[in-house]
Order: sequence, then structure tokens, then C-alpha cells
Amino acid sequence: MTNQVELTGRLVDPADLRHSPAGVPIARALLEHESSQLEAGVERWVRFRVGLRAAGSPIAETLSELTVGELVSVAGLMLRARQRNAETDPLIISVKRLTRLTETA
Repeated sequence: MTNQVELTGRLVDPADLRHSPAGVPIARALLEHESSQLEAGVERWVRFRVGLRAAGSPIAETLSELTVGELVSVAGLMLRARQRNAETDPLIISVKRLTRLTETA
């Protein structure tokens, strides 16, 4: 099975950086995506927010250094925020690649 996601969006909350008991840096943030997508031949406006989690150096520190409103591209995999209840725990992106994007006028 495949579990890969790539998404662009803006950071809407500042990232929270902490360290696991083993000393691994972990950053969490919230990304908002807005785009126009074609679905069944009809253009549809899509807007949603999704949580991000980046674990390990240097990606956790990079996420924590982003400012609110900054445009980024993330790639990673989808998983539950907590692995306790698969029916109610929210889905997040475990970030494996993070790229700052520049605005084009």
C-alpha cells in the first residue's frame, strides 16, 4: 500500500517545538491549503486545515522557524495524531520534506 502526500499551503499557527524523552526534536504546526481543483469535470474550490508533525533534525527545527502566513510545500505521509483511537483521532501529515516557497506577483 502507498501512503504519500504532497501539499502546499500557509502556516496558520506558529509551530510548537518540544523534545521526546529520547531527546528527538518534534515540531507541530497547522497548515491551511486553498486551491481550485477539477472534480468530475467541474471546477471546485478546496480549503482545509491539516496538522503537521516533523520529527528529527533538522526538519523539526526548520518547521519551528517558519512564521505564520509563510507559504510552504510539504511532503510526507498521513497518520493519526495519536494512535489510540483510529475512528476519532485526527489525521495529520508526518513531514519528511519541507520547502519554503516564494510568492510570485
